[in-house]
Amino acid sequence: MNSQRLSVPDAIRARRTVRHYRPDPVPAALLEELLELAVEAPSAWNMQDRSIVVVTGETGREGLSWAAGGQPQPAEAPVCLVFVAEPEAWREDHADVAERAADAGAWNAEFAAMFDSRAEFHHLAERGLLRENAVKNAMISATYVMLAAASMGLASAPMNGWDPAKVKKVVGLGDRDDLAIAVLVTIGYPAGPVPHPGRRPVARNVFFEQYPNGGGSRMTRATDR
Repeated sequence: MNSQRLSVPDAIRARRTVRHYRPDPVPAALLEELLELAVEAPSAWNMQDRSIVVVTGETGREGLSWAAGGQPQPAEAPVCLVFVAEPEAWREDHADVAERAADAGAWNAEFAAMFDSRAEFHHLAERGLLRENAVKNAMISATYVMLAAASMGLASAPMNGWDPAKVKKVVGLGDRDDLAIAVLVTIGYPAGPVPHPGRRPVARNVFFEQYPNGGGSRMTRATDR
């Protein structure tokens, strides 16, 4: 295990999506720290409307591989994290969230009152965007996990291509239609080196002030006009 931690920029550059893993277990202390960092991720109004199911047992990981159409990552990696989005969590009692924020001096009375009103969530509900909002928050937490893992010398893979009903069945959420599976992330040590596939130049996907449309070239930035 590499005890030298990478900085955030270095972790971003070092991170790879790894499909094959060594069987070496993730040390309990590292996994605990990884999960602590995951829940530090921001969420809208600090509602924390996402949870993580930590799957380390062989039966559960094989089940997640089955749920993902036979993809090898969950079966090979010693840890698979299932990020669960909770679109209806805003309706629950969150007095502890407000109390912690007030005690820390992070929220004033006006902001706490806005939090209590849940006005933004009522608007999201009216527009049918509660699930999208919760999934976004879960994905932010998953990104924290992947970068933290890279900083610790661990590999990860954000997974797509799974059947949400099957994933729910594996992790005990088969009858919870109020919950959504946001993403699966495997964690472990890579079986071998994984080359960087490369990225397009920044100018290909980064624009200033406005997105180019109409007949303009996608390569054009606002500053190039």
